[in-house]
Amino acid sequence: MGFSASLSGLNANQQKLSVIGNNLANINTVAFKASSVQFMDLVSQNVGGSSANPMQVGLGVTTGAISPNFTQGGLENTGINTHVAIQGRGFFMVGSGGNDRSYTRAGDFSFDANGRMVSAEGLAVQGYTQTDPITGEIITTGQPADIVIPPGILRAPGATTQFGTTTNLNASAAVGDTFTASVQIYDALGDVHVATVTYTNTGPGAWGYDITVDGGEVTGGTAGTPQSIGAGNVTFGPTGLMTAPAADVVITSPAWANGAAPTNFTWDLYDANNQAALTGYAATSATSSITQNGFAAGTINPITIDAEGRIQASIGSGRTIVIAQLAIANFNNPQGLQKLGANRFAETQAAGIPNVGVANTGGRGSVFGSALEQSNVDIAQEFTQMILAQRGYQANSRSITVADELLVETLNLKR
Repeated sequence: MGFSASLSGLNANQQKLSVIGNNLANINTVAFKASSVQFMDLVSQNVGGSSANPMQVGLGVTTGAISPNFTQGGLENTGINTHVAIQGRGFFMVGSGGNDRSYTRAGDFSFDANGRMVSAEGLAVQGYTQTDPITGEIITTGQPADIVIPPGILRAPGATTQFGTTTNLNASAAVGDTFTASVQIYDALGDVHVATVTYTNTGPGAWGYDITVDGGEVTGGTAGTPQSIGAGNVTFGPTGLMTAPAADVVITSPAWANGAAPTNFTWDLYDANNQAALTGYAATSATSSITQNGFAAGTINPITIDAEGRIQASIGSGRTIVIAQLAIANFNNPQGLQKLGANRFAETQAAGIPNVGVANTGGRGSVFGSALEQSNVDIAQEFTQMILAQRGYQANSRSITVADELLVETLNLKR
């Protein structure tokens, strides 16, 4: 029994040394998670006796668990736009789905020849790419899919459907005084037009407005002559707040001379909190801001990734759009994941069902673009554990030597 107990100690400490060696070998591996070994004793043997307490002799030791340590690794800026790191809980999803899907903390991604975002191993990175046609936001419900962003592709233009100005019209203006505010709008072909809103004072707290574009840009119009596309009246109450129109105004699109399909515009006179964009205070008439949601056609330039994992790209003219969003998976028990090698993990029943969503939601961590998570191996901790495992191995080898000497003495009794 002394031999077997000590032999189990040799085996257990050898396994611990193997785990430590693997940790140290991966000290510079991207997003590597160090593992630790826990021992547990084997069932003890009852040896009898007259004591009221159990008299037991242990049968040795065995490896109880080898668990990965998912503490945060340090983040290192790489300057590469497609690199990404997670700060906090969660895993990137790679693979095309089903049994091919796996999970990783290593965000050393790139684009292949077909514009597909892939891991260092060449597996497709999963995310959300569908866009809400009304809001322009990425739809993050449903199953994630491969992220494909072909380089240099010409992105279709977006026609202006909403525009607005934050304007004050001077309450001290005389009847007949005018003020203008202009905003660029885009048609369905991505051609730009200048829409000019001309306000004319018609009395205390009352203004008429006329929205015009150049007549040469409208079918049947005359170049250099303003062509009206919408007109009406604006009134203000005794405190300078707008009382009419009571809602946003829809402007009927003209028939553009370049053949672009007509697109009606909504003039945003109220924000989401029902605050009016126009005021009638006794101050100089002025426009403080202009907004519109259209854009011209443009090619996708190098991307950036924000803290929510949204992949943004510039398409020219200083406009940035969101074209995809990385999917992040979380598990109730990450220690239950199975290591696959190549910085990847597979889900298991012990880990639980993956909770898939986006960064900064549902307990998932945030994302850092142009950075990579480093290995969380603590070299001082590993060396300390190596010394302990070495001493354990030596002690058990000495026990085997002593047991052997006792057996020799027993055999010598016959001589």
